[in-house]
Amino acid sequence: MSLELTLDFQYKTTIEKLWSALTDSSKLAKWVLENDFEPTVGHQFQFRAQPNEWWDGIINCEVLVVDETNRVLSYTAATGAEKHTVVWSLQDLGDGKVNLHLEQTGFSNVQGLEGARYGVTQWCGQLEKLLAA
Repeated sequence: MSLELTLDFQYKTTIEKLWSALTDSSKLAKWVLENDFEPTVGHQFQFRAQPNEWWDGIINCEVLVVDETNRVLSYTAATGAEKHTVVWSLQDLGDGKVNLHLEQTGFSNVQGLEGARYGVTQWCGQLEKLLAA
């Protein structure tokens, strides 16, 4: 059984600035993790964190979709036996507000799902600070 994480975050920013925070490797590193991301379909990249006794700190990824017109970014994210599909989409809400929508599928257990919910929520708090700068 595959579990799915769905989250929405609203930011006071422009859709262009939020899209850049999703697709620019140096900006992505400021709110997610160090990476070698490139917004090119088929590009294989890694997010890198400090390793610990349970995890080597590496998330192996591959870009699936970069749709600048519709503001959709998708990639796979794999650690160990888990492989997820991540889809970020943006929607301009007007009045200087933008919605960031996340769908992440492929979780094999509730603990992983809840861990991801916590982590993404923390990252999106960092994103808010980046967008305000």
